[in-house]
Amino acid sequence: MVKQRLSLVTLGVKDVAVSQAFYESLGFEAEPFDSSDVVFFDMNGVVFGLYGRAALAKDANVSVGDLEDKGDGFHAISVAINLESEAEVDATLAEVAAKGGTITKPAEKVFWSGYSGYFADPDGHLWEVAHNPFWSFDEDGRVMLPSKQATN
Repeated sequence: MVKQRLSLVTLGVKDVAVSQAFYESLGFEAEPFDSSDVVFFDMNGVVFGLYGRAALAKDANVSVGDLEDKGDGFHAISVAINLESEAEVDATLAEVAAKGGTITKPAEKVFWSGYSGYFADPDGHLWEVAHNPFWSFDEDGRVMLPSKQATN
């Protein structure tokens, strides 16, 4: 049986240094690592990585395709930051825009009764910034799904 866990999310990027600078401008702290080819950030129990797009494709034994040159279009994945309030979502998106991120969808009330918006990083990777009124957080800021809330 596969263990139900997410340990690392790695984004393939055009320029690791540019992407690192963007995420550090948002307050992310890079883990010291002896390579300029990859960057890791501790995201409260999950590791977030930046790695060159071509190198990541080679590592996975897949073709880079059209993304190598353009790097735009929908990548068929998004990652998310869930926050405690709608005001925090608005403030986060404003900060991202001020640091050079592209707001692809301003925050708004959404069909699932939450509040969310999206931004794209310098390579077009989508991040949802959301408040879900049905989710809470533990003392370390990790999301607790409803079934886990009753037991904690």
